[in-house]
Amino acid sequence: MDYEKLIDGAVMVGQALRKTAKELRRDTRELLCEIQYDVEAFRQRDPAATGTAEILLLYSGLHARTAHRLSHKLYKKGHTFSARMISQGAKFITGIEIHPGATIGRGLVIDHGTGVVIGETAEIGDNCTIYQGVTLGGTGKNVGKRHPTLGNNVMIGAGAKVLGPLTIGDNVKIAAGAVALHDIPCDSTAVGIPARVVSVGGVRIANDLDQIHIPDPIKEEIAALRAESDKLRRRILKLEKNAKKEE
Repeated sequence: MDYEKLIDGAVMVGQALRKTAKELRRDTRELLCEIQYDVEAFRQRDPAATGTAEILLLYSGLHARTAHRLSHKLYKKGHTFSARMISQGAKFITGIEIHPGATIGRGLVIDHGTGVVIGETAEIGDNCTIYQGVTLGGTGKNVGKRHPTLGNNVMIGAGAKVLGPLTIGDNVKIAAGAVALHDIPCDSTAVGIPARVVSVGGVRIANDLDQIHIPDPIKEEIAALRAESDKLRRRILKLEKNAKKEE
């Protein structure tokens, strides 16, 4: 028996185990730091959050994001089936579907979260906020990069849809129910179907997460039409009054 080979093999196994343990400790520390960062993001942006334990144990958005970290790591290593199993399990538990291929930055807050769908080639920057019913999807006509790219500090209101390989700039707000089909520049607010930009670099809304006090172009147009109608009505009444006097 070649004892030297056995010793060399044992040394190699020991080195591999130490390397694996070192990588595991590093990955665990990174994961804990990222989760801690996400928890603090929920505390800052969700007025209903009462404490760390509540967020860790009861917030489906945090659970979905944590599951995505694992599924994404497996996806990048080529274990697509296992990655998909984890993402579908998380979808069943949380009601939030995040494809393992999606790339997500730090501090993502998915508030409430039911019905949120994030596609395979979607990219999300740091400190973004997404409300229930949001879809970051494709249009069904593209291959390759077919889902949106979000910058940092983006807020997407409840029920909004962002479709296709478009780019949403930093500090953008997309109002509830909007459907974004084209790029939106940084520091903008977009509303409507299809979404159109109603302010760029304008005065900041007092509450950055306010989804109500955002300009509604349809409402503004209806108000303008109503004002014009009232003006015409007054003119008609005046003409009728003058006509009666002449009689």
